[in-house]
Amino acid sequence: MARAKDPEFNQIKYQNEFNKKNYDRIEVNMPKGRKAVIVEAAKAAGQSTSEYINQAINERMEKDTGKDAGC
Repeated sequence: MARAKDPEFNQIKYQNEFNKKNYDRIEVNMPKGRKAVIVEAAKAAGQSTSEYINQAINERMEKDTGKDAGC
C-alpha cells in the first residue's frame, strides 16, 4: 500500500513560526542613512545587525543599572 505523500517542508513558514515563539520584535525609527551606518558597523564587527544592536543595548543597560542585562 502506498504511503500518503507528506506536504513539502516549508522552511520559511518554519522559521517564521520559530521566531514568533522565541523572539519579540521591536521597531526603531532613526534618521535616513543611519541604518546603513549601523549595518556596516555590524559587518565590520563580524555580527548580524540584530546581534550588534542587542549588544549595544545590553552594554548600555549594564552601565546604567550595574546588572547584566542579557536575557
